[in-house]
Amino acid sequence: MTAPTAATIGVSSLAPKLVSSWAANDADAFGELFTENGSMILPGVFCKGRAEIVAFMREAFTKQYRGTQVTGMPLSMEFFGDSLAVMITSGGVMQAGENKVAPKAQIRASWIAVPDVGGVWRLASYQNSPFYA
Repeated sequence: MTAPTAATIGVSSLAPKLVSSWAANDADAFGELFTENGSMILPGVFCKGRAEIVAFMREAFTKQYRGTQVTGMPLSMEFFGDSLAVMITSGGVMQAGENKVAPKAQIRASWIAVPDVGGVWRLASYQNSPFYA
């Protein structure tokens, strides 16, 4: 078995970092997962740029995402050279008191990641869609 590369570890770490920043309702930490000009697409939402993503999440943590948690497990990860990775995850949003994702809240997400100049993998784009549309 081959040991994971730094790139694999870096990209794989994005999902737990997102879960952690969400659990803390930390919009700034959530935004740091993205490149400066990254994009986020959620049902009915498009944010372009880290500042817009942070602003959206800051408000959402006080409104529609208040008291929620998220989960996500990688289904696949592909690298395209040394500077682009695509990860697909399965997960969703859990309402307060839930310990698993309800079927209506299940999603599949695509994560497009690139390394920054320091080698830290960040999201160039994140998009999720309901699993049961």
